Amino acid sequence: MPRGNVASIANALSEKFTDVWKLLSETSNFLSRTQIFGQYEAQLREWLATLRRSPKNPEVTQSVKRELVELRKSLRFQGYDLSLGSQHLKFEGFRNDACLSEGFRRLVLFIGDDGVYWLAGEDNHVTLCGFLDERVEKMRVRQIRERHYLWYRRDGNVLVFSGSDTEAKDDFYRLERIGNANPLLLLSALKGLK
Repeated sequence: MPRGNVASIANALSEKFTDVWKLLSETSNFLSRTQIFGQYEAQLREWLATLRRSPKNPEVTQSVKRELVELRKSLRFQGYDLSLGSQHLKFEGFRNDACLSEGFRRLVLFIGDDGVYWLAGEDNHVTLCGFLDERVEKMRVRQIRERHYLWYRRDGNVLVFSGSDTEAKDDFYRLERIGNANPLLLLSALKGLK
């Protein structure tokens, strides 16, 4: 069975057993972090008002839930990853090798015209950069616009980035602006980062 079908079945089962209030909250949270929020804001408010007017009416609850599930299905079909709605990105200045004892790990991050590429590991940042350079060259990636040498740690649903000694301050602050303007771009690209 193709992976997309497995994910669709899992999403459908999860949504079937999720409370309508939680589903509305997760959907609103996700959409509020996208550029398409304005297209759905009125509908989200309408669903909220409907649920508040009739919180104990099962027909109303089921109707809103059906519509929410259809919206979520449509968003996934458009390529949105709704699981990122609860994820957050945080930037915390600069760190050195001592942060290993705090659970941080090394990460090299490239941003190119075709996407975001990354490599995490135990080697120093310069070595990791060399490995990632080789990888993107084999992939025939044409244009890398940014290179970042970072420390990262996952704190629950928060991905924390700090600059390393190899990272230029201006570069780190530019990445912070990119991440704050569009956190889903980085969170989506780094979903597999453990």
